[in-house]
Amino acid sequence: MKNLLVLLGPTGVGKTELSLLLAERLGSPIINADSRQIYKDIEIGTASPTAEELARVEHFFVHTLALDEYYSAAEYEKDVMQLLPQLFQSHDTVLLSGGSMMYIDAVTKGIDDIPTVDEETREMLRHRFEKEGLEPLLAELKLLDPHYYEIVDKRNHKRVVHALEICYMTGKPFTFFRTNSTKERPFRIVKFGLRRERANLFARINARVDKMMEGGLLDEARRVYPLRELNSLNTVGYKEMFKVIAGEWELPMAVERMKKNTRVYAKKQMTWYQHDADIHWLDADKMNIQEMLKTIENEVFVA
Repeated sequence: MKNLLVLLGPTGVGKTELSLLLAERLGSPIINADSRQIYKDIEIGTASPTAEELARVEHFFVHTLALDEYYSAAEYEKDVMQLLPQLFQSHDTVLLSGGSMMYIDAVTKGIDDIPTVDEETREMLRHRFEKEGLEPLLAELKLLDPHYYEIVDKRNHKRVVHALEICYMTGKPFTFFRTNSTKERPFRIVKFGLRRERANLFARINARVDKMMEGGLLDEARRVYPLRELNSLNTVGYKEMFKVIAGEWELPMAVERMKKNTRVYAKKQMTWYQHDADIHWLDADKMNIQEMLKTIENEVFVA
């Protein structure tokens, strides 16, 4: 039985170095599961692997898409599931590493076969949201799919808009396509999660933001500023820098807001992971790298 080894954890916890060492020990490439590192031209703000790190281990799904290319968790599932049989021909264990919860779930559990939204429908709903705001769209979702209306996060406009996109395009409620069933996979899945005490994790996040700023994040944001409406740039770091470029915020305020928003995202990641009983957790505050590597190897090769 082939193994898919998954290394996950909140942003800033320290996955990159551990994943590189694991991949080198396994002789495995790394399949990236970070939904923003897939894009080109935003290396600093996404904490993408450096040129040296990319040279150490072969990576897939890093810097492969242009910023204006549409990509979804469903497409990621399809692409990874097509890639894995090729990799398993020469590797008994393949490493998938990242922090994007939907991407990891897409590969390990599968996601529902929801139709891909056509560009016309996507643009129509995007313009409506920009012009009308969220409330009218919520009212419409309540009419078209009352069940999903009851359970959706009503502050998350992306989920509300996406549900309406499916309703419009198919003529059926969004919940018609949501089965929430786990797909069988023809390989063994072993998940390890990296975590730290909250204070330590938040300190690492703050330090990483400072490092991004020193590394030229503001200049990187200026280069992509003309594309700021793209979904690929609707993410922590760029949103705050765009406010600076537009003259709406002072830089120190934007940096502090970026730190806060990154910490909030990390908490959301941990909340999501808490619902997955299959994750073996590693405490990065109490274990050194070698201890973590040994623990993972014992689970993968001895279990």
